[in-house]
Amino acid sequence: MKKETYHIIGVMSGTSLDGIDLAEIVFNYTDEKWSFEIQAAETVPYSSYWKDKLRDGINYSEGKLERLDFKYTEKLSEEILKFIREHNIQEIDAICSHGHTILHQPEKGFTYQIGNLPRISKILGRTVICDFRTQDVALGGQGAPLVPIGDKLLFPEYDYCLNLGGFANCSFEKNGERIAFDICPANIVLNEYSERLGKDFDEGGKLAASGNINTPLLNQLNALSFYAEKPPKSLGLEWVKRAVYPLLDGFDISSEDVLRTFTEHIAVQLSKQFSANSLVLITGGGVYNSYLIERLKNLTSIEVVIPTSNIVEYKEALIFGLLGVLKLRDEVNCLASVTGASADHSSGKIFSL
Repeated sequence: MKKETYHIIGVMSGTSLDGIDLAEIVFNYTDEKWSFEIQAAETVPYSSYWKDKLRDGINYSEGKLERLDFKYTEKLSEEILKFIREHNIQEIDAICSHGHTILHQPEKGFTYQIGNLPRISKILGRTVICDFRTQDVALGGQGAPLVPIGDKLLFPEYDYCLNLGGFANCSFEKNGERIAFDICPANIVLNEYSERLGKDFDEGGKLAASGNINTPLLNQLNALSFYAEKPPKSLGLEWVKRAVYPLLDGFDISSEDVLRTFTEHIAVQLSKQFSANSLVLITGGGVYNSYLIERLKNLTSIEVVIPTSNIVEYKEALIFGLLGVLKLRDEVNCLASVTGASADHSSGKIFSL
């Protein structure tokens, strides 16, 4: 289905558990270039019930996980239908949904995003494109990150595109290839320790700013073996639970000190990624952590660009919308240079009525 204009709904749920991001997007392809307009967007916050389920799903038995997948597919469908009705969206070529990652173990050839059952198309009565990661893992790739194809096609003017979500990841061009990888955990850890202080997140980094750096902890964090690995590489909740939380909880310090130390850790790891005086587009919820951004600026000589709030908050929903469009066109939407797969490919499943 190759044409110039596509009306798409992009749907994303990230590891930071902020909620379900929904965006109505019009993509245009003219003169061999892609452009876009976000016409409506919103985030549906998760209830404490769903936060607990999505956080604990990693520990579920196969049967219990299948039941969670079914219930989450129903939940996702319900929220997408609400979004369509509330914004009176009439023209939809496809709904492009990431689902929610429960298990990500590419080294074992496995990744699992719930909410990608064929039932979602039946409930919505629309073409749905989803399950974008499993094919890449089957081809020997990391199944992540997938956003870099969108960075390449939609934001080519920047030296680096940095996303500060549950995990921090970046993408850039090197020797004519797109390179991308997960850098370190970000909001997935900061939100956890903010919640221990009764806050959903560390607004503006104020909690971190009130704490003190624990140097031995900072040194141990920076010495984690993942940081010495060469890309392609990606992170998942499993790694955080295995390598990070035991380290943080092994120090008898306050949650404020954990937040201060981990914020510094993020800034240090980010600072190692960028060439001097480069132009860096930053998106994701972490851009609102002004203390983290301040620490990053202090450690580098980069020029930080923070775009409009719609792009900051909905860039992943936007780009998964684009991945779906590229799948409809049977064009490459997953780059082997990024994921380590055996070849570039067009990933995702199309469920049609």
